[in-house]
Amino acid sequence: MYIVNIEGAIRKNDKWLIIERSEMEEHAGGMLSLVGGKVEIEGNSSDILERTVKREIFEEVGVIVKDRLNYVHSTSFLTDTGENVVNIVFLCEYYSGDAFPKSHNEVEKVLWLTTEEILSHPNSPIYLKESIKCAEVLLAVQS
Repeated sequence: MYIVNIEGAIRKNDKWLIIERSEMEEHAGGMLSLVGGKVEIEGNSSDILERTVKREIFEEVGVIVKDRLNYVHSTSFLTDTGENVVNIVFLCEYYSGDAFPKSHNEVEKVLWLTTEEILSHPNSPIYLKESIKCAEVLLAVQS
């Protein structure tokens, strides 16, 4: 069985909304990440992935994204505690809110970084770099 995790790649003024994960997190504490979280069990439901990413972004950093979301890519990985995860990334368009660490047990810092800053940051894991590269390709196709 997999845990389903959803992340949002949010871009504003040529910078990406990135969090530094709290050291209290079981997986990748202290590392940079897109904003997101686990899909909750809801029974019969529609648009669960889209609603999850919007909810997680607001709960963790206080930002609202527009309704239009674009699929970027999906990956799977094993957490530091041995759990299997499917991770799905959506390109999100910023709508409103000043990003801040709203959920301190999950988010240590909020950063707005350029692609180059993310790719060269020492706490930027390979999967974040790949997600940003894929989101950049999608942005280029859309323009």
